[in-house]
Amino acid sequence: MNAPVPVALALGGNLGPVERTLAHAVRQLQRALGALRVASLYRSAPVSPVAQPDFLNTAVLAHTALGPEEVLGLAKSLELAAGRRAGVRFGPRPLDVDLLLHGSRRSDAAELTLPHPRLAERRFMLEPLAEIAPDLPVPGTGATVRELLAGVGDQAVERIGRIGPI
Repeated sequence: MNAPVPVALALGGNLGPVERTLAHAVRQLQRALGALRVASLYRSAPVSPVAQPDFLNTAVLAHTALGPEEVLGLAKSLELAAGRRAGVRFGPRPLDVDLLLHGSRRSDAAELTLPHPRLAERRFMLEPLAEIAPDLPVPGTGATVRELLAGVGDQAVERIGRIGPI
């Protein structure tokens, strides 16, 4: 049995009843991973050439003995259950769950890159994560989440409150 490690996930969506979908996904993650720290809800403009509504985003932090592949499988099953289907890359979606960090694990595998390959440049991922785990080290960067956030440009991310009942 592996020792529990910190695991950070980013959740977002911009189709359908997004707040309800995010709350449901957080409940499912809590069932699978145990106690969670859950960030506030944030609104951000899409990072995409495709015209679409703004996203609502949050992040969660857990400690789990599950391996990164198992956590990724859980994330993908939540997306599928929420109605996500293959479509335009960076297009609109009801739920997106990204595995950002899995302890000190690093991976460059095509199916699982750790830490998340665009974490250091995306305020909509870093801001919610910094709210719940500012001093979490990001493997391979020599920086914490807070330090990476300080280096990100002025992308429009607005804290809009707490996620609905969990």
